[in-house]
Amino acid sequence: MKSDKLAVVLVSGGMDSLVCAAIANEKHENLAFLHLNYGQKTEERELDCFQKIADHYGVDKSLRKVIDVSFLKQIGGSSLTDDGIDVKQYKGDSEEIPDSYVPFRNTHIIAMAVSWSEVVGAKNIYIGAVNEDSSGYPDCRPSYYAAYNELIKQGTKDGDIEIITPVIDMAKNEIVQKAVDLGAPLQFSYSCYARGDKACGVCDSCALRLRGFQKAGIEDPIEYDQRPNYL
Repeated sequence: MKSDKLAVVLVSGGMDSLVCAAIANEKHENLAFLHLNYGQKTEERELDCFQKIADHYGVDKSLRKVIDVSFLKQIGGSSLTDDGIDVKQYKGDSEEIPDSYVPFRNTHIIAMAVSWSEVVGAKNIYIGAVNEDSSGYPDCRPSYYAAYNELIKQGTKDGDIEIITPVIDMAKNEIVQKAVDLGAPLQFSYSCYARGDKACGVCDSCALRLRGFQKAGIEDPIEYDQRPNYL
């Protein structure tokens, strides 16, 4: 049985957030989608994906929220937002934090999701954070979300809003398979960091996505400039 309680889903337009939305759709009758424009190099393409995914899941226009957080571009410090820092090509798995990390981004994004949830009466916030990425992104760790949920308890009116991270322990190939199992529209997702016309195929995000598809034995439906073998 689906819950009749409204859930807010953070939908960037990427594959992980798409699958997160598909899972939320399995659990809730009513969804609200939130998207943030923060000056990323693929901002227009990601917004287009957000709208197409929202259309696919029948999210009412009144429950689609797009917020401008371009102050993250003003702050800089990331190859995703700073025009002076080039998006790097994938060099293999590393324990180092890559320069694609947007400083403290998820904290800002979730704070807005919590604020909106209080307004619309949602009790669950779904986000497609993946622990596999946590060596590079500290705001993708399970401990981070546990700490944030404690903050929400202390800092909201009723203290009963919870962040849900349904794909956090899944590998990319498992996320791909989950998308197929749930009939999620993978053709409407986009993961490239570098360009918005077609995926480059060689940045960190493209590499992890393509490797996930290759491990799953499934063809990625989006267009790439290059499709290296990452197995």
